[in-house]
Amino acid sequence: MGTFFTVFILIIGFIIVITGIFTVKQQTAAIVERFGRFLSIRNSGLHIKIPIVDRIAGRINLKIQQLDVNVETKTKDDVFVHLKISVQYQVTSAKVYDAFYKLESPSAQITSYVFDVVRAEVPKMKLDDVFERKDDIANAVKAELNDAMLDYGYDIIRTLVTDIDPDEKVKDSMNRINASEREKVAAEFEGEAERIKIVAVARAEAESKRLQGQGIADQRREIARGLEESVEVLNNVGINSQEASALIVVTQHYDTLQSVGSQTNSNLILLPNSPEAGSNMLNDMIASFTASSQIGEEMKKQNDRKALEGKETKNKKDKY
Repeated sequence: MGTFFTVFILIIGFIIVITGIFTVKQQTAAIVERFGRFLSIRNSGLHIKIPIVDRIAGRINLKIQQLDVNVETKTKDDVFVHLKISVQYQVTSAKVYDAFYKLESPSAQITSYVFDVVRAEVPKMKLDDVFERKDDIANAVKAELNDAMLDYGYDIIRTLVTDIDPDEKVKDSMNRINASEREKVAAEFEGEAERIKIVAVARAEAESKRLQGQGIADQRREIARGLEESVEVLNNVGINSQEASALIVVTQHYDTLQSVGSQTNSNLILLPNSPEAGSNMLNDMIASFTASSQIGEEMKKQNDRKALEGKETKNKKDKY
């Protein structure tokens, strides 16, 4: 009988020791109550409580936690969007009592404030502004949550707008607008490139024409210089300028006929090539040179006569 009683006492003592010792993890706080009334807050480590009399009412996580809230609202330009708001919060170690006893469901409380702020701010903005000013929305949520949750022992570390999802039709429209803008820019660049090509071709053609004209001018200048030298040589042997010019023209005529005849792929050209034709050409040229010379002399005499008459008229006026 004594042995049984001793074993019973040992078992009861073991149970009391086991139930009276507990541990608290790092970054965690345990709430201990005695007969249903708050007793103390135990931090990380090994602790002892009175079995049956004391109990652990709950544990509070002191780490930074994140709550994701999905909100659907409407923008100023009547576009429905889904926003994902990520709230990072932490229970302050100095207000563990308030965090445990004052709020039944902190997640639901934070969610309500997020809904209230987002649905108050986003309807003031157009859809493009929502994307551009998402930091303003996040800051507004954080400011509202800090004012509301700090008294309950919750510190709002940061709020982030992690996703903005408009309706599928709106996204398709935005993608088409973006694609149209890019096609417009591409067309402008292609047009500019084409314009540059046209300008470059025009400049090259203009430069080619300029060089071609310069070459023709130089060629004619050299031909004239050669003709001048030929006439001077013929004048030295007793042939006057008109006859020398006619002789040069006839010579070039027959040189041209010889050049055309030597080309196998040349087009058909009909020119007078009989001896009489050359003689007639020479006679016609000499006659035309003579006639032009006589006309020039007659015009010169008329000009001198008019000048003399004008001078006499002026002298008579000066005399009177």
